[in-house]
Amino acid sequence: MATRAPDGAFTDPRAVRSAVRAGDFRGHTAALMPAFAQANLTVLPRDLADDFLAFCTRNPKPCPVLDVTAPGSPEPVKIAPGADVRTDIPRYRVYRDGELVEERDDLLDLWRDDLVAFLIGCSFTFEGELIAAGVPVRHIEAGRNVPMYRTDRPCAPAGQFHGPLVVTLRPIPPEHVDAAIAVTERYPAVHGGPIHVGDPADLGITDLARPEWGDPPVMRPGDVPVFWACGVTPQAVAIAAKPPLMLTHAPGHMLVTDVPVASLAVS
Repeated sequence: MATRAPDGAFTDPRAVRSAVRAGDFRGHTAALMPAFAQANLTVLPRDLADDFLAFCTRNPKPCPVLDVTAPGSPEPVKIAPGADVRTDIPRYRVYRDGELVEERDDLLDLWRDDLVAFLIGCSFTFEGELIAAGVPVRHIEAGRNVPMYRTDRPCAPAGQFHGPLVVTLRPIPPEHVDAAIAVTERYPAVHGGPIHVGDPADLGITDLARPEWGDPPVMRPGDVPVFWACGVTPQAVAIAAKPPLMLTHAPGHMLVTDVPVASLAVS
């Protein structure tokens, strides 16, 4: 079993990854190791990697790239040396020709020498900073996964890749909205500030109680819906663009990296 602190929390990112690799932890990673950045995963064949990198470059809010592996290598050497993207994420998804065909615990038997892994910044990274600033984070208070929604806003296309923007929702008390914006704008490597505050219909979202991914939101009277771009966007793109193969994390189940959150802050 991986080493844990007396309160049950993991003591460092490598302990998290070791527990996941051993099958001892399969839960979502919201609020896990709040001092360290988390990352979404998208894996594609090498012949699609350049187009996907261009897609990320054109859509930096939902797809801020933290690391890209060498073809055939499962190690994200920049953000988590020694980690293995095939085994160190609690849950994975497999898309073939735009269809979600499987969820699984590892990617070992699917791995190929031509696969390239993209590690994309995750907004779980800045939630500890929100809490430290006195901003309530409702899904963490409730022990839930963050709610995620497909919007009607198209991403900028690149090569084969096109599709809608996906967003996360955090209901924020009105007196804390300005602080939530100011805190998150300091972290562009993990989606930065929100893309929308207020009416979800402006994003084409018709029912907040029914997110496409994650858990339904916890909203208290007076809370303002605040939406951030989300690294699940490539999964919506997989459905729209239908690449022959895309391997991803399961929404809310991230790679915990060795990158300190403080190192990502900008002035």
